[in-house]
Amino acid sequence: MSTPRIPALRLVLVRRVSTAGQVVDGYGLDAQEADGRRWAKAQTTPRVRIVHVVTDGDGKAGKSGTTLLEERPGLMTAVEWIAEGRADGILAPNLDRLARELTVQEAVLSYVWALGGRVFTADHGEHLEDDASDPMRTAMRQMRGVFHQLDRGLIIKRLTEGRAAKGERGGYAYGAPRFGQRAVDGELTADERENAIAETFERWRDEEGLSIRAICARANARDDMPAKRGGRWHPTTVARLLSPEAREKARQQAARARAERKERERRERAGRLLDRLA
Repeated sequence: MSTPRIPALRLVLVRRVSTAGQVVDGYGLDAQEADGRRWAKAQTTPRVRIVHVVTDGDGKAGKSGTTLLEERPGLMTAVEWIAEGRADGILAPNLDRLARELTVQEAVLSYVWALGGRVFTADHGEHLEDDASDPMRTAMRQMRGVFHQLDRGLIIKRLTEGRAAKGERGGYAYGAPRFGQRAVDGELTADERENAIAETFERWRDEEGLSIRAICARANARDDMPAKRGGRWHPTTVARLLSPEAREKARQQAARARAERKERERRERAGRLLDRLA
């Protein structure tokens, strides 16, 4: 009589590349996936099958480990797979890939456990739900979270201090160079071609009395006046270039729009998750 074959545990592999001020942390997506698959292959009781791989961050911009669950599309997808019965849990290389802030880590675990899912990391195995009879289990997990959070804080501190010191020396610390400047070997330098375009715009405005829209239309009709990244000129872009006040107003408007969009997306994702938990 043959022994019944136990179904494999279906897990979603969660990857995240993090940044601290746009600096990728060095533990790449490929390495994370390799560690996760190596661990899964070594499991026999029960067997583990990776049924899906999700990613937060692209290796360039990254995704902060302090970001809440509903703001992490990859992690949200993993949770949705569990809610829909397509997966039994999640697998991450380590808890740091889930979150580098203790409160976020605990929130992620609670979401998954509330859905009946299980949580595994390649460096530890399964992270069991809290049990009143075993307080050390919770304490040790949270202690690891505290050290992840401390590590992130130290990285940000070093980067902030380094940027401040470079800025004090007159160097280029970070951020996209404005029109008329470009970064060369980590230092800002004048871009003669872009400055010539800006001077032409000013001459059209001051000597010919052209409006912002007229300047924009004339520049777009020519092949030798591309915008910063080679695209077309827009009235708001020209206005920012010619007016410091307009630049600041546009920056504030863009910041408000980004914040509103982020909040709207957060609420929509949270609503979908709560509907599944209900």
